[in-house]
Amino acid sequence: MDAGPLILSIDTATLAGSVCLARGENVLASSFGDPGISHSNNLLSHINHVLEVSRVSLSDVDLFAAAAGPGSFTGLRIGLATVKALSQTLRRPCVGIPTLHAIAHSCGAADAIVAALPAGRGEVFAQLLSVASDGAVKELDKASHLSPQNMLLKYDNLPDLKWAGEGAHFHQDKLRDWAAQNKIEFRDESMNGEGNSPAWVLKRREANLAKDIATLALQRLQRNEVDTPESLRAIYVRPADAELKAQWQ
Repeated sequence: MDAGPLILSIDTATLAGSVCLARGENVLASSFGDPGISHSNNLLSHINHVLEVSRVSLSDVDLFAAAAGPGSFTGLRIGLATVKALSQTLRRPCVGIPTLHAIAHSCGAADAIVAALPAGRGEVFAQLLSVASDGAVKELDKASHLSPQNMLLKYDNLPDLKWAGEGAHFHQDKLRDWAAQNKIEFRDESMNGEGNSPAWVLKRREANLAKDIATLALQRLQRNEVDTPESLRAIYVRPADAELKAQWQ
């Protein structure tokens, strides 16, 4: 007997990206992108790969899911357009999962996680979230577009905090220095683990974010909170550069 719906999930919001095929909570196959290659060049081949490895066809998929943003504007549009097209063509539901929620979920259960992504021009998208023991993600504030300095100012009153995502890893030296200045212990999980005492902990990089998107999509499906191709929208947090330019013309 099948152990749940077949979910095809896509992450094109991050630089490398990933694709995952899951049966309920069980991952059947995953494929990882290359940060040096555009998602438009390899996304379909990654989808074909996970289908072939799992020996299923596209028509077997019950739910399509994608990172909805924030993230790369171009990447988001590629991923969401692909999911919209598949959902429309095969008449299956689809789900958009906030990218920062997926990053927080990849950390496991925690009371306070700052998920961060590069936003271009040295800035970041950041959000404070918690993850319950059952994997439910809760927003503790709204996703923001910030300078690294303002991100640190926003969260330096929290001495026990997980940091995750490409934005946190890109600015890890700033995190370490800021923690030292504020007498907060800093630990890099990939080097010395988490420990038990309160600290700022830089979580390990998660290459397979599509896996977490699939899990969160399953939660949404179980709550009957799915999208349609028409209702699926990107979460940009800030306007695109072209829109910003138009505002000043």
